Amino acid sequence: MEFRETALSGMYLILPRVFEDPRGFFMETYHQAKFAAAGIPADFVQDNHSRSGRGTLRGLHYQIQHAQGKLVRCVRGEIYDVGVDLRRDSPTFGQSVGEILSEENKRQLYVPPGFAHGFCVVSEIAEVTYKCTDLYHPEYERSLLWNDPQLGLEWPIKDPTLSPKDEAGILLADAECYESSSDL
Repeated sequence: MEFRETALSGMYLILPRVFEDPRGFFMETYHQAKFAAAGIPADFVQDNHSRSGRGTLRGLHYQIQHAQGKLVRCVRGEIYDVGVDLRRDSPTFGQSVGEILSEENKRQLYVPPGFAHGFCVVSEIAEVTYKCTDLYHPEYERSLLWNDPQLGLEWPIKDPTLSPKDEAGILLADAECYESSSDL
């Protein structure tokens, strides 16, 4: 695996080594020691899987307590995946990184605790799986507004299909954030 730290400290793009032959392919998607050596000492406790149609946007979600790190990959179709740094003491607070993840490129994105996360579907259908470093606690979940002008995100879709929760997302200026990395 190749680990590329993004412009946001702690957020990594992971390029697996893929072995292909006439039968198909094989790849390793997670190896605890290799992740730790790359600076991702995550212990994952929950796996999630979603299926969405073209134009669906999920996010930008985070938990103000029980912050979750997420290892995201698209196993079918293609998504544009985004992480937003919500650590107030970080030099990249409020900044984001977006990457295309697809069944074709087989890339993964590690979004660390202290970040909001979201994605939009650019293919007809997309299935996304992700590992989490903490359990889901709905009472602590928050949503940033996907099109907050302060974030300056350039989504590849203009009029996404949103859940009521995501339609009611709040602006970064009004959001509860992590005061310091030690809050995580």
